[in-house]
Amino acid sequence: MTPQAQSVVFALITIALWSSLAVLSSGLVHIPAFLQLGVALTSCGIISLVKWRHWRVPARTLAVGIAGIFGYHYLLFMSYRNAPVIEANLINYLWPLMIVVFTPLYFRDKPLKTYHIIGAVLGTCGAALIVTGGRLSLDSQYLTGYFLAFAAALFWSNYSLASARLPRFNSAAVGGFCFWSGLLALLLFATEQQISPSTFTLNNKDWIFMIALGVGPLGIAFFTWDIALKRGDTRIVGALAYTAPMGSTALLILFTDSPVHSTTMIAMLMIIASAIIGSWELLFRRQSKND
Repeated sequence: MTPQAQSVVFALITIALWSSLAVLSSGLVHIPAFLQLGVALTSCGIISLVKWRHWRVPARTLAVGIAGIFGYHYLLFMSYRNAPVIEANLINYLWPLMIVVFTPLYFRDKPLKTYHIIGAVLGTCGAALIVTGGRLSLDSQYLTGYFLAFAAALFWSNYSLASARLPRFNSAAVGGFCFWSGLLALLLFATEQQISPSTFTLNNKDWIFMIALGVGPLGIAFFTWDIALKRGDTRIVGALAYTAPMGSTALLILFTDSPVHSTTMIAMLMIIASAIIGSWELLFRRQSKND
């Protein structure tokens, strides 16, 4: 299997794991977001302690990792507090487009081609339909939230590209990024809220769901994402990332009472088409030396 094919496999594994995030989070709606994030990320870090020697990376690499994982989630959760979740999530899902568009800034030997742009635009439209259900009304009073969501997309897209551009480090180092990010999230939660047994309790199910987040969508997914970006073409990985909201919606329909709308089906077809178009070089042509 070629490195590019391996990249696609790891990208699809990542997307499958991220798609489970909404289903798992639906059982934790009563738990503060930063507590969920903190427990999940520290759990990921603790589990990956078996590879702790690979956590030793240059300070610049560590800073990029923490800024990407903690910074992205901090900005995203804050955007949810300052704008309607649907609109904020739509703006956040600009990050796959940003990965595609920003790739030439990080890798001069990977210019954008027409089909990359077409696939990215089509994927953005499909993600918009998935997230909004065809209903969207941006309100100027939520500008702060919109800005935070846009900043979150910038953080994640640039972290993704920078991690592939930095001097090579073992993907096991991502466990360290998650651990320190988790501690920051727990610290933020503790400073925001007074915790006492009478006002806040966690049952066994809550712990299981949060640890499951740390094993899957907020754990293994970060490792597989790092591998996918390092082994393949970030333009193709970015195009494939648009299938994440589609997978998430499909799981919600399957495991919850979420209804199926015609717009959802249209959006899914658009996203599938965008992934195929964005990966045209891989699927229908021989990989060229200059691409």
